[in-house]
Amino acid sequence: MLKGRLGLEKARIPHADRHGLLWLSRGELCVVEGCLHFMRGKDSLTPGIDQIPHQAVSMILLGPGSSVTHDALRLLARHGTLLAAVGEDGVRSYTAPPLLPDRSDVARRQAELWGSPRRRISVARHMYALRLGEVLPHRDLDTLRGIEGARVKTIYRLMAQKHGIEWEGRHYDRANPNAADIANQAINHAATAVQAAAAIAVQSVAALPPLGFIHEDSGQSFVLDIADLFRDTVTLQIAFTAAKRAQQSDDTIDRLVRREAASVFRKQQVIGAMIDRIKQVLRVDEESHGAGDDRDS
Repeated sequence: MLKGRLGLEKARIPHADRHGLLWLSRGELCVVEGCLHFMRGKDSLTPGIDQIPHQAVSMILLGPGSSVTHDALRLLARHGTLLAAVGEDGVRSYTAPPLLPDRSDVARRQAELWGSPRRRISVARHMYALRLGEVLPHRDLDTLRGIEGARVKTIYRLMAQKHGIEWEGRHYDRANPNAADIANQAINHAATAVQAAAAIAVQSVAALPPLGFIHEDSGQSFVLDIADLFRDTVTLQIAFTAAKRAQQSDDTIDRLVRREAASVFRKQQVIGAMIDRIKQVLRVDEESHGAGDDRDS
């Protein structure tokens, strides 16, 4: 929206003053008498209709069993409220229409850090420090990746031992992902779920998904960066817990992983933690953009 045009930009509540995420599922998001409502259907535990304070919410996450009307999309766009279609408790991210956030500070900050080779490697080293629990002296990205890869192999083995899972190493065939053993399949599904949560977090702060600091080629590189920060504490915990349950369950490993991921996301408030971590690695709360930006992590 053009600044000052008809004074309409002042009618929007700034995202900094809004509530964060609103989760809705099993109903229809629609407009009734000019206001946004969510009509919960018969399959909901609490059928009925609720008015949604869309002007005071930054992002609505629409879960399974839900639909949205054209009028609702128009109303959300008018007030700059984001809408994403997601899986149960954020275990999948299907789409998020770009409804234009009212601030660009996070994206500009990310681009500023990404555009400088020295700052970019500093952020990457910070991310590796968060993942490995120590600041490594190396400044070469390939060396850091190699060190992290070796440690991940050890973590896989220890997690398998903890959960009583037979482990023969990490194997993944992109052409046939279901050919792997149950533990490896569980890791694949858990990684997908955590990446969905990371995508929601990145979208909610209006960061730039392609500009990753460790990952480079994917259009979701920054999403993968953030997801990897939670690999040890979230992804592998979900995967090996589900793999253990698969030994006594007739459910598919995909369904077991989704259920476990939904539970972990709720209990640990994973998406909120990811949002905080994005702000931390991009240093968006720093008052100065001077020399302090170049300090080593």
